[in-house]
Amino acid sequence: MNIHEYQAKELFDQYGVPSPKGKVASSPEEASAAAEEFAGSKLVIKAQVHAGGRGKGHFKNGFQGGVHLIESPAQAAEYAGKMLNETLVTVQTGEAGRLVRKVMVAEAVDIEHEYYLAILMDRATSRPVIVASTEGGMSIEDVAHDTPEKIMRQFVHPLLGLQGYEIRKIAAGLGLSGDIAKQFAKLLKNLYSLFIKCDCSMLEINPLVTTPDGRVLALDAKFGFDDNALFRHPDIVAMRDTEEEDPREVAASEFDLNYIGLDGSIACLVNGAGLAMATMDIIKHYGGEPANFLDVGGGASKEQVTAAFKIILGDPNVKGILINIFGGIMDCNVIAEGVVAAAKETGLPLPLVVRLEGNNVDAGKATLAASGLNIEAATTMADGAEKIVAAVSA
Repeated sequence: MNIHEYQAKELFDQYGVPSPKGKVASSPEEASAAAEEFAGSKLVIKAQVHAGGRGKGHFKNGFQGGVHLIESPAQAAEYAGKMLNETLVTVQTGEAGRLVRKVMVAEAVDIEHEYYLAILMDRATSRPVIVASTEGGMSIEDVAHDTPEKIMRQFVHPLLGLQGYEIRKIAAGLGLSGDIAKQFAKLLKNLYSLFIKCDCSMLEINPLVTTPDGRVLALDAKFGFDDNALFRHPDIVAMRDTEEEDPREVAASEFDLNYIGLDGSIACLVNGAGLAMATMDIIKHYGGEPANFLDVGGGASKEQVTAAFKIILGDPNVKGILINIFGGIMDCNVIAEGVVAAAKETGLPLPLVVRLEGNNVDAGKATLAASGLNIEAATTMADGAEKIVAAVSA
């Protein structure tokens, strides 16, 4: 789950991470009122979408940039009018872009230096890692490619937590000293507390800045949260903006299904993330293109399988479906019953290949055979992939 920048600022305020004051607006009038509230300050207006690269993006109406300095309430209203309900295209959105429904009006600050700071979960070591660089305000991917020596990493022990010497090491690596280093130390300590207590999977500040008047501020923020821990954070769940998400992924999340839409024509319904990845690979091996990643998990119910099937059929690019189930915890007959129910309800307009193996597989195959539906059985994963690619290509 991701949140908007203005929501990130709310979390910063709760955990004592200093950032410029800002206010969200959904109309030109609200943007003007927000600018009035910050009268006397330099101001910036930012489009609020779940994507980076907003400043260098462009709107499909011809307006350039999703981040602008403004000088008056009138200009705030003018720029908000050009951004709101318009589609912003950035390097991270692709050509489809994202519809801007909100903008944020915030205090602008003079910048002395820009830094990059992030806290992530490192899967290889099973530890949080702090990533920092003196090259802030630009794509960290470009920095990693062109000047990797300018990126430092500090792994944090999951039980001991962030230590003072680790903070000092990062501050020294960024060239910070004196009062600026002390402010940075407090900011990083609070940021790490936020990361742990809110079960974040990623927390990125780009840029973190120092100002001519001696302040350290987080100017921009990007958050990601561990979906499996959201039950502990109803306040964060309330921040979810489903309009920023793929409707199919929103529908899948309502049934606790793991779904990611892709660009291909062969839909996959699989139990287990590893098997799902292997299924997509073997579809490509036989010349097809997967239309999705869909993991129904190890204990899906008939209702979940039916919902998954309907989500797949809601994608107009899908020309065929491969169901690949290995029954361990999962009962193959439960999958079969869900497939039959969904196929009868939707009329099954597409080729469907099913490979079942494992727990209660004979009952599952019998259920499919007795359905009277046009379902082609496969004996192995390779057999299933080959058959569905052939059916789609016919």
